[in-house]
Amino acid sequence: MRKLILILMFCVACAGLAAQSKSIYDFTMKSIDGQQVSLKNYSGKVVLLVNVASKCGFTPQYEALEKVYETYKDRGLVIVGIPANNFAQQEPGTNDEIKKFCSSKYGVTFPMMAKVSVLGEDQTPIYSFLTAKDTDPQFAGDIKWNFTKFLFDRSGKPVARFEPNVTPDDPKVKTAIEAALGQ
Repeated sequence: MRKLILILMFCVACAGLAAQSKSIYDFTMKSIDGQQVSLKNYSGKVVLLVNVASKCGFTPQYEALEKVYETYKDRGLVIVGIPANNFAQQEPGTNDEIKKFCSSKYGVTFPMMAKVSVLGEDQTPIYSFLTAKDTDPQFAGDIKWNFTKFLFDRSGKPVARFEPNVTPDDPKVKTAIEAALGQ
């Protein structure tokens, strides 16, 4: 019973935080190395947030994510990988294991956050914000699978959402990134 009460209190607190937040810059997450990272650090940049997993059919998208990051980072793009184990336990590893996998297999250099939940009762606050109709009516809706991508302009406003089957190097994604970078 006590556990249920704590979970409900957490959910209410997360919902309250999501409702009060106006942009991604209002959130702090832990890096994959365990350091607190204010997303305010990315203010003025175009941000692509992606929930990632190491054992998914979409995992090869890490390669395209890194190429897109390398192409646009000097113009102000930052990609933020957010590992999650919500779908078929496709991200079972520890943060250290995830970091090692990403760097050795795909040469990932873009920022990676610590593993979180992007769906359900223990959904991390930023994903409560991203998926809630009252805070993000244009791109709201539950995360359907790994490698869902949210693109934000330089002011932290969401400008696009791409489902997992849309690869990071898809012309639609590149066009949206270039438009956001041009603002």
